[in-house]
Amino acid sequence: MANPRIMLAAPKSGSGKTLITCTLLEALRQRGLKVQAFKCGPDYIDPMFHKRVLGVPSRNLDLFFTGEDVTRALFLKDNDSDISVIEGVMGLYDGLSGTSEEASAYHLARTLNAPILLVVNCRGMGRSVLAEIAGFLALDREKLIKGVILNQVSEAFYQSIAPIIREELNIETFGFFPTRKELEIPSRHLGLLLPDELSELKSKMEEAAGQLEKSVCIDRILELANDAAKKNPLTVGEYKWLNAPGGNAKKVRIGVAMDEAFCFYYEDNFRLLENAGAELCFFSPMRDAKLPEGVQGLILGGGYPELRAGELSENGAMRAEIKQKLADGMPALAECGGFMYLHDFIQSPEGEEYPMAGVIPGGCRNSGKLVRFGYAMFQMPRSFASFSDGMDENVSNEIRGHEFHYYDSDACGEDCIAVKPVTGRNWKCGYFGDGRYLSFGHLYYPSNPGFAKWFVDQCESWRK
Repeated sequence: MANPRIMLAAPKSGSGKTLITCTLLEALRQRGLKVQAFKCGPDYIDPMFHKRVLGVPSRNLDLFFTGEDVTRALFLKDNDSDISVIEGVMGLYDGLSGTSEEASAYHLARTLNAPILLVVNCRGMGRSVLAEIAGFLALDREKLIKGVILNQVSEAFYQSIAPIIREELNIETFGFFPTRKELEIPSRHLGLLLPDELSELKSKMEEAAGQLEKSVCIDRILELANDAAKKNPLTVGEYKWLNAPGGNAKKVRIGVAMDEAFCFYYEDNFRLLENAGAELCFFSPMRDAKLPEGVQGLILGGGYPELRAGELSENGAMRAEIKQKLADGMPALAECGGFMYLHDFIQSPEGEEYPMAGVIPGGCRNSGKLVRFGYAMFQMPRSFASFSDGMDENVSNEIRGHEFHYYDSDACGEDCIAVKPVTGRNWKCGYFGDGRYLSFGHLYYPSNPGFAKWFVDQCESWRK
């Protein structure tokens, strides 16, 4: 299957790959091309930039969550784009625990046979940039790095250094991006600011795309992506759970919290729920007076409820209805920010305690440091395995995901066990049972497709 593709990666975080990726996506879109974006790793915010600001569909690909064959299948699913642009994560070779290449951007590029453009931040460097590029080329066993883009350099310096890079390292230079402070995307403790928080971002990206057209050879990038499709076509086996059954009949309506406080979701999680028979009904716990009509299940995703604690607290009608529905036994999934919302209160960054849904006793407070960070395998009670019957994958009570939070809870729960993939360190966490998973852990459903089916089945049983 021909799928033109390119990966933008970098030596480390903070090199500007998100800015260059978004700018390239906008430039390609302005050319009238059908573009598909992907983000390597569990990041939620970069795909939001791709989708909300640029109007480019975007999904996550993560080799810790899914093996190589499934990851290729997820990449190819419904992907008829003219070009797929894959944004790397951290440094090119940074995988599990920072010491393994597994699940790194390089691992993903190798899995997809995707050529890599290395975005190198040259700020504070001159000729030394050759040493940095040379080091990355030395570790490139598959010869996937096909070129470099120099970031934060002047045109004069680029014109001087580019011939030297080509001559001494035998690597192509695709262009440069100058220092443009006004185009940088600011960040906070959990990552980049959300796109809805940044005014005039669309116009900034349009301006940046104009700059990229002048200083980067986009035609050559397209040639490289098309060449990859011709020389390395991708083929995969069929996975039944990726496709909706005939007729795609909807069994249940599930309410999904979606606003400024709750917005961390994987597109492929939604797809699996829909394939299992869910009709997803989006609502705002901040603004809506009640839940969508006739929902039989509830999903509260991650986000920044601590920054919207006052508005969430003021919506007493929504808090009361959610508490009552869960008291009535409605199935629910709540992750991180959604988990926090179900507590008695959330403490704002200023230290004020705001009442929340009151389903979980106690409150959530800022610990001042990262409580949990990184990948984990979440082991559900053994009873979960029986709910996975009928899937075309091995039945398992384990599902993969990650944690990333500064807030901690007075009542984290002890129904599940989270296990770190490299060290094996583990801890008890969350609430599981009676059709519910409530925890700080963010889950990726394709790592155990039976989970989505199980939840839809639980919602259907509760409705009946």
